[in-house]
Amino acid sequence: MKKYIILTILFIAQFVKGQTTIDSVQKIWTLEACINYALENNISVKQAELSKNITEASYLATKSLRLPNLSGNASQNFTNGNSIDPITSDFVSQQINSTSLGLNSQLTLFQGNQINNQIKQGKLLIDQYTLYEEEAKNNITLSITESYIQLLYAKENILIAENNLEVSQKEEERAKARLDAGSIAIKEYTDAQSQTATNRYLLINTKNDYALQLLSLKQQLELPPNTNFEIADADEIILDIVPDLNEVYSEALENLPEINAGKINVSLSEKDLDIAKGGYLPTLSLTGSLGSGYTSTQDFNFTDQMDLNFNQRLGLSLNVPIFNRNKTKSEVQTAKINIDMAKLELAQGEKDLYRKIETAWQNAITSQSEMEAADIARNAAKESFRLAQKQYELGALSTTDLILSQNTYTNTEQNYIQAKYLSLLYHQLLQFYQGNDIKL
Repeated sequence: MKKYIILTILFIAQFVKGQTTIDSVQKIWTLEACINYALENNISVKQAELSKNITEASYLATKSLRLPNLSGNASQNFTNGNSIDPITSDFVSQQINSTSLGLNSQLTLFQGNQINNQIKQGKLLIDQYTLYEEEAKNNITLSITESYIQLLYAKENILIAENNLEVSQKEEERAKARLDAGSIAIKEYTDAQSQTATNRYLLINTKNDYALQLLSLKQQLELPPNTNFEIADADEIILDIVPDLNEVYSEALENLPEINAGKINVSLSEKDLDIAKGGYLPTLSLTGSLGSGYTSTQDFNFTDQMDLNFNQRLGLSLNVPIFNRNKTKSEVQTAKINIDMAKLELAQGEKDLYRKIETAWQNAITSQSEMEAADIARNAAKESFRLAQKQYELGALSTTDLILSQNTYTNTEQNYIQAKYLSLLYHQLLQFYQGNDIKL
């Protein structure tokens, strides 16, 4: 029996260990997975969604202005002395115990067309806040894309730093062997040591940069700090031809929610003007009420009086504005000014958009040309470093010259990957402005 208990415990322990291992495996996140997760969990996106929900609730309240209201009232009064009976309206001089019950309703038939304009304005607000929600999603998409590409750059930079450290360690070993053989001075050996230490320091820095970029991306995704997280390796980057600037701008004007929201803002201001002008027109309302009551001045009991005193009222109420201390006039003038301001804000938004697109377009062309030039320089520096290593092995090159050759090659490598990922970023930006999905 004891043997079976021990075997069971061992089995459970192995199972738990296996589960822990499975749970601790890092999930590899692609850019698409990061974007989809952020769209569902990012705080800014959720706040934009809640703001839209508020406008929908306000729209429902505005539509209900077309409906009649209904209120009930009840009162119990005790009067002593000379007074008017609240039920019979007779003047009496005695104690009165009275009860009043009633229902009242009012329906606005016409209010300068203000209700219709308020409802149309409420619908426009829903459309506008829907666009604001899309804008929030676009902003987090761009932010995630930028952080992800920066991570790819930092990740490749680590590979370069690791390779440089490995090469410098081998060079240090060769220098030590040549020093022991008496073929070089100790300065050349210490130069090799210094280069190894420098490359180790650079590797630590590149790993730290990667960790910080990774933390930034996790925070944008609203992931807990202890979440196991790693991004996918980048496939071979094939860049498309940079599209025409005016074509990108034209498509962006049609697709971007912030521009369409600006256009709706002009329409909202125009509805404000229509609502304000409605203040010059009369208001017509339909009113009605039901009521009954009981008074102690009558000889009938409570039930009979409630039946006898039951009354109904139906009427029309017309309110014609004559002078309201220029309140309506001021509201109309303010609404006209707001229309002009909304048009200026739209024009400024279109201007800012063109500046962003032209900047991204120019940077895309520049970085792509830089990448092509950096690739040529990298290949040339790589070949030069290879030849320098051969010369160093034959004793025809000093350690200092070898280090200079290695540093030159490293710089060209870093210039190339920097231009490559900048070019990738700006190409993705142009794709985004054209309304296309961002994909690596």
